[in-house]
Amino acid sequence: MKYMLLIYADQSNLPEYSPEERLASVQEWSAIMSEMKTAGILLGNDGLAPVEDATSVRFRDGKAIIADGPFAETHEQLGGYIMLECKDLDEVLSWAVRLPGAKFGTIEVRPVNTYTQARDAAAARKA
Repeated sequence: MKYMLLIYADQSNLPEYSPEERLASVQEWSAIMSEMKTAGILLGNDGLAPVEDATSVRFRDGKAIIADGPFAETHEQLGGYIMLECKDLDEVLSWAVRLPGAKFGTIEVRPVNTYTQARDAAAARKA
């Protein structure tokens, strides 16, 4: 099963690392990402630009409204994601609790509903 790990943190309250602490953090992230890759469960990962660089698109009354900034005003902002293929929720949670971002932010774990799964389920209901 595919799981998306969404990494949230309050960008105004991120740790202020010394150069040595920053290097240690990068090494910690690199180590767990390498472990995930070696385990064969890592499907993808990326970070996101700060929310100041976000643009939101909405349709209201048939008109597109394009606005600078994120979709929602929150204390924590989405900073990146990791996509994993794990056998179950317990396995993915065992990885999520080890992510360095959980120390000062939130890791939201969500199953991915693929279009293939939806089509298969619909076909099974018709059969």
